[in-house]
Amino acid sequence: MPVKPANVTRFPQERPTPVDPGGAPELALDIQGLCKTYPGTKRTPAKRALQGIDLQVRRGELFGLLGPNGAGKSTLINILAGLVVKSAGVARVWGIDIDRDPRNARAAIGVVPQELSIDAYFTPRETLELQAGMYGVPTAERRTDAILEAVGLADKAHAYARSLSGGMRRRLLVAKAMVHNPPILVLDEPSAGVDVELRRKLWDNIRALNAGGVTVLLTTHYLEEAQELCDRIAIIDHGAVIACDTTRDLVGRLDRKELYVAVEERMTVVPAALAALGFALGADGRLHVAYAKAETKVSRLIGAVQAAGLHIADLETRESDLEDVFLTLTTHADTTGDGSAEHAA
Repeated sequence: MPVKPANVTRFPQERPTPVDPGGAPELALDIQGLCKTYPGTKRTPAKRALQGIDLQVRRGELFGLLGPNGAGKSTLINILAGLVVKSAGVARVWGIDIDRDPRNARAAIGVVPQELSIDAYFTPRETLELQAGMYGVPTAERRTDAILEAVGLADKAHAYARSLSGGMRRRLLVAKAMVHNPPILVLDEPSAGVDVELRRKLWDNIRALNAGGVTVLLTTHYLEEAQELCDRIAIIDHGAVIACDTTRDLVGRLDRKELYVAVEERMTVVPAALAALGFALGADGRLHVAYAKAETKVSRLIGAVQAAGLHIADLETRESDLEDVFLTLTTHADTTGDGSAEHAA
């Protein structure tokens, strides 16, 4: 079941309207024609960060938002969080229009920023209590201990934040974003600067939150992370969506596979018959060829190697992954034609 936002607000005197759990929207985020242009100055031209973004995130999804630096990801997140004013378009958070009802829209979303913005002299428990107070969460409705347990910080509840490792501080940021019980959680580069082991623990935390009904929007530069976690992925570049699909179908767009063949013979040149099939000789002495799975059978390539009088010592194949798709799309995408992508936030 989706998580219902608590009856909270930033100011205790003005409580937002509770969200009816029976009327939870099908779309957690509904973005249509979203544009943002930063005004120019005497020395710099106007900067077009977003140009007509259309994007829908379904309730309960773990959704990935990918793009190179300057693609517009941060601008999009900041508009949803109420930190940046859009230039045009419509954005609804949990069915709530961010222009018509900004307080309730902000109450329905929790944002975990890239920066480690934590007071070093507060304990995790004090940090969450302070955050809950800022959101106006009544003492009786606070879930501080449960949240600390959920992110694996219960045993550090009374330790100063300055004594926490980088991974623990990341988890504390996730906990801060959860104090008002938002149905949508935005994680902006949550594993940046975190080692492999702690990254895996963060992945487990994210999966657990999503399994509990929280809709998660994840931005990351670790493409392996997105491929591992996300149900669907959108890629944006030059301030526009250039791809949006299920992770499986997105990866499957490249009908490409690679074959590496180690042979017993020492080679200096590739036999002409193999060169005609696209084989090349790698620096490691192995034969290498890329081929379309729909057009070429690997057995044909192996047979060609054997027909050339070579004895195979080892074989390795490699499937296309999300990184291949990402690089292919973002290398060729240019939706503006005016170089404005370098200005996008």
